[in-house]
Amino acid sequence: MPLSEAPRTSPTPAHLHGSHAPLLELRNISKTFPGVKALTNMELTVYPGEVHALMGENGAGKSTLMKILSGAYIADPGGECRIAGEPVAIDGPATARAHGVAVIYQELSLAPNLSVAENIYLGRHLHHRGMVDRAAMARACEATLARLGADFTPQTPVNTLSIAQRQLVEIARAVHFETRILVMDEPTTPLSTRETDRLFALIRQLRAEGMAIIYISHRMAEIDELADRVTVLRDGCFVGTLTREALTQAALVKMMVGRDLSGFYTKTHGETAPGEIMLSVRNMSDGRRVRGCSFDLRAGEVLGLAGLVGAGRTELARLVFGADTRTDGAVFVAGTPLAVGPRQAIDAGIAYLTEDRKLQGLFLDQSVHENINLIVAARDALRGGRLNRASARQRTAAAIRSLGIRVAHPQVNVGALSGGNQQKVMLSRLLETRPRVLILDEPTRGVDIGAKAEIYRLINELARSGVAVLMISSELPEVVGLCDRVLVMREGELAGEVPGCADAAAMQEQIIALATGAGEQKPPVLH
Repeated sequence: MPLSEAPRTSPTPAHLHGSHAPLLELRNISKTFPGVKALTNMELTVYPGEVHALMGENGAGKSTLMKILSGAYIADPGGECRIAGEPVAIDGPATARAHGVAVIYQELSLAPNLSVAENIYLGRHLHHRGMVDRAAMARACEATLARLGADFTPQTPVNTLSIAQRQLVEIARAVHFETRILVMDEPTTPLSTRETDRLFALIRQLRAEGMAIIYISHRMAEIDELADRVTVLRDGCFVGTLTREALTQAALVKMMVGRDLSGFYTKTHGETAPGEIMLSVRNMSDGRRVRGCSFDLRAGEVLGLAGLVGAGRTELARLVFGADTRTDGAVFVAGTPLAVGPRQAIDAGIAYLTEDRKLQGLFLDQSVHENINLIVAARDALRGGRLNRASARQRTAAAIRSLGIRVAHPQVNVGALSGGNQQKVMLSRLLETRPRVLILDEPTRGVDIGAKAEIYRLINELARSGVAVLMISSELPEVVGLCDRVLVMREGELAGEVPGCADAAAMQEQIIALATGAGEQKPPVLH
């Protein structure tokens, strides 16, 4: 549903009728790091009883602005912060908390070995006769937890709670200490659909109680669901603020990336028919999550692999690449049998982009330069065991330029980059292996719209050059928009194949039917 057509699920905040003064006003906020201007004259106005979305590409300055608001960073001189109309100099986290500002980050700041009550009072423990008074803290927390509908007690150890419950502890801490401005940074990333629905209900409750909520998200559907207004940043600058009435996806995307992305999901690689069969998979099984999967992938083709979470898509990709042990099955690259193992797969021309770039893909404490050159360093070997460092530097510079990696210097650690730029670094490393087959597992997860568009462009270019691409994605629009055909997995098996066609809605319906078991089609038996 387009943003402009989305129904309101709660009353329009009173401030939209002019009956409330701003709760938070940031004016001319700038922040300079050595060699980098992260924010330039940023502005933000937030009212009580409003969900105010903050959007922009990764690296646009959202996190920097919120760290200034929370006291983690000190803004450059010349800016102004007003809370409830009063000038405030936020010179540290304690000052921010004292003025009713709380931030819930993606990485929750809880002590898992402590109880819920001890975490709510973390850094502000109650004492009695020189000892921490755990009983008093537990009693004081009961009303707050009941108000939020918590299904655990103040004495519950945090390490026994789910991610969603731990997030509720963070919210309880903010509510308990009478937070007026609550910042939520990508809060639904680790949550299931049901947990997300519960979080949204809680956000609406807090909004109705008058709390101002600054909501950071890349997900258009969430902005559609919650936002009263949206402020957009681009390249560290204030672009503008959209009211609910003016909010459309097209307007929002154009503000974020500075250009029209009307052809966002357009497939541009299919001018010629796919070439020879580049990858053949036969009867692939691991004895647990993948059973009897067979398919072919041709040069110049983008083949989608869709299905519900847990259907076995990632497990199948890892078996093909040799990262996991298979109990049965065979893989052929251009007709040649492939020995089992990632090194053998790379040597045969297969590259695999893992879905978990932080844990399985990148070396976060190493530089962009080191990450890009990691696999192909042997190419730079000279006589005597020395390396041709000039060649490596040229490779890094070419990768940064061609993929549009935003980094101040190639020696910056990858861990300091935004999600989209981290993804581009990992892609550039894989492309340096000159693959014939490229397996992409959730290539746009956790990246912003601009980075998505660049990754889509790259996929199209690779397919046009003859690379065979297998793409796993949970986003049906990008599967339908980019893939020549789609294989659908259900409960570890290939449930069927959906050919590409001009009717995107019909394709999505067929994919969902096969993924849920409503479709009866089975893929052809391959020998």
